[in-house]
Amino acid sequence: MTTEDSFITLGKAVLEIEKQALEELQSQINDQFAQACQLIFDCPSRLIVTGVGKSGHIGRKIAATFASTGTPSFFVHSAEASHGDLGMITEDDVVLAISNSGETAEVVTIIPILKRLGTKLISMTGEPDSTLAKSADFHINISVSKEACPLGLAPTASTTATLAMGDAMAVALLEKRGFSQDDFARSHPGGSLGKRLLLRLEDMMHTGCGVPKVTESVTIKDALLEISSKGLGMTSIVDDKGHLLGLFTDGDLRRILDKRINIHETPIRDVMTKQCTTASPDMLAAEALKLMEEKSINGLIVTMENKPIGAMNMQDLLKAGVI
Repeated sequence: MTTEDSFITLGKAVLEIEKQALEELQSQINDQFAQACQLIFDCPSRLIVTGVGKSGHIGRKIAATFASTGTPSFFVHSAEASHGDLGMITEDDVVLAISNSGETAEVVTIIPILKRLGTKLISMTGEPDSTLAKSADFHINISVSKEACPLGLAPTASTTATLAMGDAMAVALLEKRGFSQDDFARSHPGGSLGKRLLLRLEDMMHTGCGVPKVTESVTIKDALLEISSKGLGMTSIVDDKGHLLGLFTDGDLRRILDKRINIHETPIRDVMTKQCTTASPDMLAAEALKLMEEKSINGLIVTMENKPIGAMNMQDLLKAGVI
């Protein structure tokens, strides 16, 4: 077996072990899981996730997932908790403590303080008989039969199981809260995700003098000058009251050139596309992108009461970070 084949074989073996760990974990979705979720759901304050080492790293991600899906949450390192950070925790909070052994000293040390505060405690361990598990109001079992590490030392399958159980809880609560796409967007205003969920055409379209527009009686040449000056690859065509009659694009120009039409004399109304696709100003930019892809077009005229009030193209979506 070559070195390359060996890496592939070993990699697949690790994934198989972790897959088995996740399958075993399904049996731990029980009444303790449900009661723990209900406790978090009823919590008037915040969910505090704590742990150290690899459990701490996984805990940070779990806390972030809860926070972004409707459950106010943050991570407190168990060691730092013993040196002042316990002041972040109140009796109205719920603490989710993670320790595979359930005996991690830094985690066990803060249990009496949490009890004195009256803070509810959920434990997530691989040992149901551990100190942490027995001290908690509810215990979620994340035990695995085998680590993917051949030495049985490095947390691998166990951390995968912990992360998956955290996701299971967060998503169960998301569903229970009726957390919507708009709610999710408000938690993710930055980056392309937030822009896809929040940005509307009225926030990014060209308006006023930036809208390409000509009347139906102008020549094709004049329409081309308007297209060039506005730089959107198209122009709308309107009647004398400003109502939209049609659209003319760069693609339409290529088609009429094949027909040897005189662009200096032919009125634009003779060659415009009458049944053109339009959009409303409150349409999400992501919806506009989908519409343009479905129609195989590169731009949209935005209308209100059948009058052009805006325009945008794929380049605008790219600049806005929607694509």
